[in-house]
Amino acid sequence: MLASLEGLDHLVVMVRNLDAAADRWRALGFTLSPRGTHSAHLGTGNYTIMFGVDYVELLGVLHETELNAPSRAFLDRRGEGIERAAFTTSDAVAGVSALRARGIDARAPIEFSRPVDLPGGRRAEAAFSVFHWPVEQRPADLRIFACQHHTRDTVWMPGLQTHPNTATGLACVEIVTPTPAEAAAQLAGLIDGRAQPCDAGVRVATAPGRGDFLFLTQDAFIARRPSAPREALPAEGVAALVLHVADLGAAARSAGAAAVVGASSVTVGADRASGAMVVFEPRDPIEPKSINEK
Repeated sequence: MLASLEGLDHLVVMVRNLDAAADRWRALGFTLSPRGTHSAHLGTGNYTIMFGVDYVELLGVLHETELNAPSRAFLDRRGEGIERAAFTTSDAVAGVSALRARGIDARAPIEFSRPVDLPGGRRAEAAFSVFHWPVEQRPADLRIFACQHHTRDTVWMPGLQTHPNTATGLACVEIVTPTPAEAAAQLAGLIDGRAQPCDAGVRVATAPGRGDFLFLTQDAFIARRPSAPREALPAEGVAALVLHVADLGAAARSAGAAAVVGASSVTVGADRASGAMVVFEPRDPIEPKSINEK
């Protein structure tokens, strides 16, 4: 991968109402961080769902700024859903230099922070440096950026990493597009990765132990996820987030009536999860009977 990149870091779910979205994700068995407010020039707030090395971010616009204009445009165009994918970077300045050396016009890193409530009533700051690929270079309508965490201990707090549904991390981002090969090749070119054809579509891996991207046609996605209504799919964009879980039975019980239980997965429709289907799958194969064991 591109110099300084270390794999998929987190996914940004754009939502219209932060607190309502947080309630929906809690109802699926996720532990959420307290609500955060970013630096004023970003104009956004968030909740995070933390795993071992990666996470999901629910992001809402609190007031309009130049920097959140692309996110507002996404909400106007698509509605709620996964708008961005972030890669971990060990050095945001080096990452920008590497992109510019490849002829990609990346802006200087953006610095920002948000206050964090710590156990025992203490408060601290979570600080970040991020850089974005140009907004027009978004494979299958997915923007990408990179995030350098300066204060990992204020983000990956142990109490936030245990979930009633037993989710442990990002497995795959499933993206529908009329042109999977072209979209995958575009993403691979932007991160200096590889696009590899597979049975379902074209896959772009990020790093060992980190989530990857799977590009599919709508027909291939429906064949893979038959509970998804075709009319609810975007013409192009993220259709499903696949998460590893330790216990599929716990995932099914946590999701309750929202769960569609299959032989080796538990699925929650996009209407229950802010615009993107959520699929729980075990890291290792299991016997189908264990999904429903109490």
